Amino acid sequence: MGYISLISSLPFNLKMFGLYAKYAQVPRKETRYGIDINHPRYLVIPKIGMLITPFLLAFAMYPTLKKIIKNGYDFEVIDAHYYYPDGVAATILGKMLKKPVTITARGSDINLISKYKWPKKMILWAANQAKLSITVSDALRNKLIDIGGEKAKIHTIRNGVDLEFFVPKNRDKLRRDKSINGICLLSVGNLVELKGHHLVIEAMLKLSNCTLQIAGDGKELHMLKNLVSELGLQNKVSFLGVLTHQELVERYNMADILVLASSREGMPNVLLESMACGTPVVATNVGGIPEVINKPEAGVLIKERTVKAIVEGVEELLKDYPDREDTRCYSEKYSSME
Repeated sequence: MGYISLISSLPFNLKMFGLYAKYAQVPRKETRYGIDINHPRYLVIPKIGMLITPFLLAFAMYPTLKKIIKNGYDFEVIDAHYYYPDGVAATILGKMLKKPVTITARGSDINLISKYKWPKKMILWAANQAKLSITVSDALRNKLIDIGGEKAKIHTIRNGVDLEFFVPKNRDKLRRDKSINGICLLSVGNLVELKGHHLVIEAMLKLSNCTLQIAGDGKELHMLKNLVSELGLQNKVSFLGVLTHQELVERYNMADILVLASSREGMPNVLLESMACGTPVVATNVGGIPEVINKPEAGVLIKERTVKAIVEGVEELLKDYPDREDTRCYSEKYSSME
C-alpha cells in the first residue's frame, strides 16, 4: 500500500515563499528504499490558515485514502499524533470513512493551541468524537479534562526510551577524544525561546567551573551566538548543531548534567535519553517533567525558570551527584519495549 506524507505548499514555487517553494517541488509520488510514498498537497493560506487547516488536511487526504481502500487495504483505525490540526483532521476523516480514531496529545497542542477560541472548540469536538485519547503525561491528561475532554476516554501513556540504543558508553574515552575537561553541561533542543537556551548561557557567568554544549538548530542560533560573544563566554559555550542519534548518545555520555530550561513541555524525550545514558538532569518544573524527575538519581527540578534557579539547580545536583549507574537504572522503568 505504501505510505502517505502530506505536503504543505502554495500552488507555486517562487523563491520568495521560502520553504513552501521547496515543498512545491516535492514529487507527488516517489519511491524510497523500495517503499512507495504518496505526497498529497494541502493548501497553505496565510493569516487564516490556523482555523481551516484541519479541513484542508482532511480533504487533501480523503481521495488518497479512498483509493487505498478501493485497492484492497481497508485499514481499521486512524491514529493521529498531535491534536491540532492533525487530530481534528483525523476525526473528520474518521467521520467520512466511518473509521474509529485515536489521538495522542503531545504538549503545545493542548497547552498552547487550546487557548485560542475556535481551535479549542475543534480540539474538544475531536476529543469527544474520538474512540480514545492518549496523553504523554498526567499533566496533559488533566489539562485536556479541565478544558472539557471526557475523562473516561483519556489515558496517559508516557513516552519510552530505547534502552538498547541509549546506553552508557566509555565516558572517559569519549571525553578524551573531544578534549572535555571539568564539568560539562549539555542543553538539547530546537533553538527557540521556549527551550530556554539563553537562560542556560547566562547561567554560565555564575558557573565558573562548568562548560556548556548546545545541540540543535533553529531561528535563534544567531541571537544565541551573539549572546555568548556579548557575555564573553566563547571559551565556555559551544554550539554542536544538529546531531545524529548516535552522536547524541555520545554527547549524553560525555556530559555531567543535561539542563532543560523549557517554559512548557509535554513529556520531553531528551530527559529519558539522557538518563538512559547515565546522565542526570536539571529541569524546569513544567508539564510532565515532574512526573519523571521525582527521585534524586534522576536529577533536580528547579522551581522557577530563571538564571538564578538554574545556577542553584546545577550546584545542588553537583553537591549530591548521583551514581550514574543508579541514574541508568532509574530510566529503565521507561523502556519503549514494554
